[in-house]
Amino acid sequence: MVGTANNFRMRHAFSVVNGEQEAGLNSAPPSNAGSEYGGFEFTREDVYALLNERMRYKNKFNYKERCENMMDYIKRLRLCIKWFQDLEGSYLYEQEKLQNALDFAESRCAEMDLIMKNKEEELNLIIVELRKSLASLQDKLSKEESEKLAVMDSLAREKEDRLTVEKSQASLSEELRKIQGELQSANQRITSVSDMYKLLQEYNSSLQLYNSKLQTDLDTAHENVKRGEKEKAAMVENLSNLGGQYMSLQDQFNSCKASVDDVAKQKDVLVKEVASVRAELQQVREDRDQLQLQVQTLTAEVVNYEELVVKSNELKERCVSQSNQLKTLQDQIEAAQNKLRVSDLFAFEAKTEFEEQKKLICELQNRLEDAELKIVEGETLRKKLHNTILELKGNIRVFCRVRPLLPEDSPGADGKDVSYPTTTEALGRGIDLTQNGQKYSFTFDKVFMPDSTQEDVFVEISQLVQSALDGYKVCIFAYGQTGSGKTYTMMGKPGNPSLKGLIPRSLEQIFQTRQSLQSQGWKYEMQVSMLEIYNETIRDLLSTKDSSRTEYGSNGKQYAIKHDANGNTLVSDLTVVDVCSTREVSFLLDQASHSRSVGKTQMNEQSSRSHFVFTLRITGFNENTEQQVQGVLNLIDLAGSERLSRSGSTGDRLRETQAINKSLSSLSDVIFSLAKKEDHVPFRNSKLTYLLQPCLGGDSKTLMFVNISPDHSSLGESLCSLRFASRVNACEIGIPRRQANMRSFDSRLSLG
Repeated sequence: MVGTANNFRMRHAFSVVNGEQEAGLNSAPPSNAGSEYGGFEFTREDVYALLNERMRYKNKFNYKERCENMMDYIKRLRLCIKWFQDLEGSYLYEQEKLQNALDFAESRCAEMDLIMKNKEEELNLIIVELRKSLASLQDKLSKEESEKLAVMDSLAREKEDRLTVEKSQASLSEELRKIQGELQSANQRITSVSDMYKLLQEYNSSLQLYNSKLQTDLDTAHENVKRGEKEKAAMVENLSNLGGQYMSLQDQFNSCKASVDDVAKQKDVLVKEVASVRAELQQVREDRDQLQLQVQTLTAEVVNYEELVVKSNELKERCVSQSNQLKTLQDQIEAAQNKLRVSDLFAFEAKTEFEEQKKLICELQNRLEDAELKIVEGETLRKKLHNTILELKGNIRVFCRVRPLLPEDSPGADGKDVSYPTTTEALGRGIDLTQNGQKYSFTFDKVFMPDSTQEDVFVEISQLVQSALDGYKVCIFAYGQTGSGKTYTMMGKPGNPSLKGLIPRSLEQIFQTRQSLQSQGWKYEMQVSMLEIYNETIRDLLSTKDSSRTEYGSNGKQYAIKHDANGNTLVSDLTVVDVCSTREVSFLLDQASHSRSVGKTQMNEQSSRSHFVFTLRITGFNENTEQQVQGVLNLIDLAGSERLSRSGSTGDRLRETQAINKSLSSLSDVIFSLAKKEDHVPFRNSKLTYLLQPCLGGDSKTLMFVNISPDHSSLGESLCSLRFASRVNACEIGIPRRQANMRSFDSRLSLG
């Protein structure tokens, strides 16, 4: 595996890596001065030569020589990794510089673009307004010119009419004087007639009064006659005495009657005179009315003439004002055109500067892409070297995932108790937890923050899952307190493809890769089994028989865990199903999820009350090379640890909690023993540790997800989980061994 130290090449400087020019030669990468690995650089050929080195021994049983070679090889690998970290730091520094320059250029470009847009909008608005005002002014000008021509024509006609009116006015004024003289004489006659009429009215009224008086006298006479007739009977006796008086009264009556007739004749004469006077007065009134009509028509014509004169003066003034306004508008149009020329020049300059900024941004983006590509290549190579060291050391890899805060978390929780260091060495790998003012720092192989997606998590383990197809035993299990997101990480959220967990995504990748490897002559057979450990009892989740539960599991069967000489683990009478597609596995997963034990506690609405173990056995055969491989993929969702004071479990939940905590305590004891490299490891203390024995103490590639909650009330449990994960990360379980070229094997599915 590892050659001698003399075959290792070291160079003090190089400028080309992977055939490409190094970007950012003037940048200031982190210095290696003072470190035990500093002062050396590697080429791509050096790195691959280092990875592909094989050990050659003079004596196979000289373990001291093998250890020295192994230590020298690990030292050189560390030297290479340190160099890659320094190179990554320089790339990150240059990337930060390029990103800052790009951000500044983009902000400058955005500002220029915004200024140009604002200026362009202002100029467009000004141009539109000027065009509108120009069009309206042109329309007004044309209308006013036409009106001016019409007014000039009407003015000429009015001048002619004015001359004729002046002539007619002179003649009419003479006639008016004559008529006014006649009118004065007529008025004098009318006044004299009216005076005479008043006198006649007074005489007529006096006559009417006299006539009324006579009428009253006549009435009184009639009344007297009547009275006399009435008293005639009484006066018959005195008739003889009054005969003389009667005769005298008869004479008086006749004289009165004659005087009344004379008055009536005088009245008739006066009435005739009044009628003639009235006829003359009516004639005079008609003449007066005709003269008044003539005067009114003449005054109306004079008023019209004066109005025409006023209107012509107004039109002259309006023409003058419009001509002045037209001149000012022409000046405004000329100023606007000058302004438009200036703005066009400014826009051209801004556009030129924008194009230059755009070219600069494109150049910076290209440099940034090159730097990111080199960072990705370096990160890929670093991961490969890191994985190689971990496989050589045999450590259990540990990923930490922090779930986001939920609405049902404790009030006032802000997630500030958990922080993430931003240094180059700890970026993406470190996590800090603060409790009671004291800060605890942890470093793992990868740390996923609350905003990490399911896709981000799966990308990090995809190569590990891929190795199951290459003939390795792979085990991934999730550990943490209840409600920390273990089941979500492993299974995801049903019904939402973007929230699928690691188990469905791993199966999709395996079946897709199997399809792509068919062209290379590979054929794969796959078998699935699913079980749970509930209250230290194994239950078959794929059993198609009666699903009633007993103390021995499903159907009253008692399942036994056995390990063979090859390190494989068998579970007796466990249901094994051959699968050919992800659809079949998804159906089995749904069936298992419905059969799994789930309960409600005060800490979790749907708390898993058992340890769930999904096992996929992969058997591959290459028809071209006749190579045969066996791989096993174990995906395990452990039940969450919980405190009785917080979960409030009673009855069945209490027994479940005690069984879960006991099995997790046994797992902790196993980890402590492995970390201390004790001779005896207590795998048999629980069914969980006994089932995981090949994953924890064999030749398997093992990865643990430690899930923690950022809730303030869960800081104690989170700290315990992180401490346990650190111990797991320090455990060395041995170098993974590929199972290949095996022609006969037991078809019964095992955990490895």
